[in-house]
Amino acid sequence: MSEFSKLVRDRIPQIIRENGADPVTYTADPEEYRSRLRDKLGEEVSEFLGADRDSAPEELADVLEVVRALAVDLGVDPNQLEKIRENKAHERGGFADRVVWAGNR
Repeated sequence: MSEFSKLVRDRIPQIIRENGADPVTYTADPEEYRSRLRDKLGEEVSEFLGADRDSAPEELADVLEVVRALAVDLGVDPNQLEKIRENKAHERGGFADRVVWAGNR
């Protein structure tokens, strides 16, 4: 197995085959999957942070896809995750007001 390996979207091996290459893949066990999802989240966040305004929505969608997979792995339905987000927003607010905290006096 190559030193380079990473979690990829489910259809990537098919797309690689359609482009004439022969991908080497395996299915991660649950522990490796969890670890690789966390790595993937870091990768996707990094790509989002480096994206220009035009490509940022695509990169943000990738982040969301990984977040949804992490939720499912934790046993949290994505709809339940949204409810948790809504509750936190109700209790603590969101980020729409662009408030920056600079410490206390």
